Amino acid sequence: MKLGAFSVSLSVKDIHKSKEFYETLGFEVLGGDLTKNYLIMKNENSLIGLFQGMFDGNILTFNPGWDESAKEIPSFDDVRHIQKHLKSNGVLLESEADESTTGPASLVVKDPDGNVIMIDQHR
Repeated sequence: MKLGAFSVSLSVKDIHKSKEFYETLGFEVLGGDLTKNYLIMKNENSLIGLFQGMFDGNILTFNPGWDESAKEIPSFDDVRHIQKHLKSNGVLLESEADESTTGPASLVVKDPDGNVIMIDQHR
């Protein structure tokens, strides 16, 4: 199954301090909007999303259709296909993509230890 680019989405208390900290570790801003309290930062193939006031806890995130530079890849598994696979294997979803639609959509699932995983398709 092709899940796309992987990142860790961090719920941060102060996005400015977090940005400065991750820049010290060699990360650079790839995307996002500091005025809207979110940034996507990259160091080589590693991605971290910084989100202030948007959600509780940290999230493992996959983006079908994107590579680690947020560039579209030609062949990927649509989030609805991934969702059907998960459901057919008895995985309970926290939220689901509308299977009657196409394009951008997301789903959320928790692993056996309660870690939140979001599969977030932007195209």
